[in-house]
Amino acid sequence: MVYTVTFNPSLDYIVSVEDFKLGLTNRTSSEMILPGGKGLNVSMVLGNLGIKNTALGFVAGFTGEEIVRRIEQMGVRSDLIPIADGISRINLKLKSIDGTEINGCGPKIGEKDVQALMEKLNALEKGDILVLAGSIPGSMPDDMYKRIMKRLAGKGIMIVVDATRDLLANVLEDHPFLVKPNNHELGEIFGTKLKTREEVIPYAKKMQEMGAANVLVSMAGEGAVLAAEDGNIYESPAPKGKLVNGVGAGDSMVAGFVAGWMENKSYEFAFAVGVAAGSASAFSERLATRKEIEAVYRQLVGKPGFRS
Repeated sequence: MVYTVTFNPSLDYIVSVEDFKLGLTNRTSSEMILPGGKGLNVSMVLGNLGIKNTALGFVAGFTGEEIVRRIEQMGVRSDLIPIADGISRINLKLKSIDGTEINGCGPKIGEKDVQALMEKLNALEKGDILVLAGSIPGSMPDDMYKRIMKRLAGKGIMIVVDATRDLLANVLEDHPFLVKPNNHELGEIFGTKLKTREEVIPYAKKMQEMGAANVLVSMAGEGAVLAAEDGNIYESPAPKGKLVNGVGAGDSMVAGFVAGWMENKSYEFAFAVGVAAGSASAFSERLATRKEIEAVYRQLVGKPGFRS
């Protein structure tokens, strides 16, 4: 079974406004409401690929209830923990002004809530995959990922971490199965700027030396690099297509990699499915469907899609 953890899920209110003007009333020309949060994005794309999975984390209030309703409607099993006070956040994303977002805070997560999550994680078994994705809310200890990995050490659980800077660097010594920085995040950890796949490779290997089994580096228009546990380096240019929505592309890459790995335990195949899934979501208004991912996969490898 695959489990994802999202500490601070959201409802994303995605709007377009033609000719936006500060200080005046503006009206939307299009709008969507989608569940959000990095772990939930991974769960939803896994669901689109036919991989059963369970979403863990925290929700609160009427927005939390709507998040649960929507992800279950998409085929994701919710085991999100309800918090008594506050509401799950609403994030406003303004499509017509690239990169403009206003993100909510979300509810305060207390020690009792954290313990409830830990008890759920205790039920994970050998061979399960756990995806830890996204930032840690300010109300929680900033070593939360490390605490979880220490707690599950020795149980044979493959842990995937998609986080930034210290949150990622601090768990490497606990030997995660997969980490997925982008090239900018990887460069920040090592105090350098990385622009090309060739520049990324030695730093991905350094991250392996620090403890990660597999290092998957997303690079937007430059493609991606995988430093794999089998000693191979896999590279891919970015597939051809029109960028429509970059939100969730990296999370989709994680989901694609996990789905590919589960299918035949091939790092080369998992990498190709990961690149296809990330790109397909970037080319879509929403997170990519299986059909969209298969189309990009065929472009990448010149073969039909997946067997399962």
